[in-house]
Amino acid sequence: MGSLNVFSARDVRQRSGELLRDAEHGRLAIITKHGRPAILAVPFDERLVEVGIHRAMALRLFEQRQATLVQAARLAAVTPEEFVGLLGAAGIPAVDYPPEELDDEVGVAS
Repeated sequence: MGSLNVFSARDVRQRSGELLRDAEHGRLAIITKHGRPAILAVPFDERLVEVGIHRAMALRLFEQRQATLVQAARLAAVTPEEFVGLLGAAGIPAVDYPPEELDDEVGVAS
């Protein structure tokens, strides 16, 4: 799983351009005050408007491999099965295995 970008309150003043560029690329960020998380910066996009903040965040965190399917489903307040449907509607693959790893998983399931 990747990590969220973290900016201090001072960084926001000095590196606001970087924060905005990250948002334009769909990256979430945490803004801290005195070393403690204070703000979650969520990129504003069509998905946010269409599905709401919880589901948009869940989709983004799953897509960026920062949350598992079950964690993202909980954040979206839906069942994992319903979340798979949200992934499909958003065009996000629910499974992203390299071919060799998928072969191993299929072998274990057989």
